[in-house]
Amino acid sequence: MRNLFMKVNYDGTHYDGFQTQPKGNTIQDQLEKAIHHLTGEGLKITASGRTDAGVHAYGQPFNFLTSSRIPIERWCLALNTRLPQDIVVTEACEVPLSFHSRRGAKRKTYRYLINGNRFPDPFQRRWQYHHPVALNIPAMEQGLAHVIGTHDFTSFASRRSTKTSHVRTIFEAHMEVDRSMCRPGSSDQGVIHTYITGSGFLQHMVRIIMGTLINVGEGKCQADEVAHILAACDRSAAGPTAVAKGLALWNVEYGETEK
Repeated sequence: MRNLFMKVNYDGTHYDGFQTQPKGNTIQDQLEKAIHHLTGEGLKITASGRTDAGVHAYGQPFNFLTSSRIPIERWCLALNTRLPQDIVVTEACEVPLSFHSRRGAKRKTYRYLINGNRFPDPFQRRWQYHHPVALNIPAMEQGLAHVIGTHDFTSFASRRSTKTSHVRTIFEAHMEVDRSMCRPGSSDQGVIHTYITGSGFLQHMVRIIMGTLINVGEGKCQADEVAHILAACDRSAAGPTAVAKGLALWNVEYGETEK
């Protein structure tokens, strides 16, 4: 048997998230179907984690055991010819049999995009949350700083979370603003990129953090209230769950000896 490690990019617009579920159309379903078509094997892949319906990914890792002897350099092209155009395998390599994409992940980064311009971008509409009303971006940055560190993130977890512990560590979190598409003399604020890197994430965690920060940006609450929301360990204390389409899994990192 061989253990193959791959990375996949996908536009999650038309999918019910990554992980297989009853009556769902998922990224995992499509990948396993393509592998079965290529090798005849009815296998299950293991991914670095789940994504919600409508969420995207850049280089999401997954691995699987196979008895196929197809050369590693042929896998990406072979799978991509069998996948929908909105799912693309970008890397493939062989790893030790002990490697596990989820258990081996050390750091995960998510990116959330807010289009703060007066008008939506028709070419990027599937990947951005459009917010035409001005946001207080410095206040949002101040609020974001409060989530860095090791905390109980119950306030920022879905009520449907089944995890026994909601303690997670956020290593880094910051915002960047791209004003290249702002119209001269307009009230456009550009595209706001938020990056959050952590040891792991709970269901809807990044989206609830973003919904809370949008409340801060709109002046519905103060930046320092984010610390109190976090300490409350109560989902009702936080803001709404931001729309899925603005979120993408951006990067997953492994230890040097892991892979």
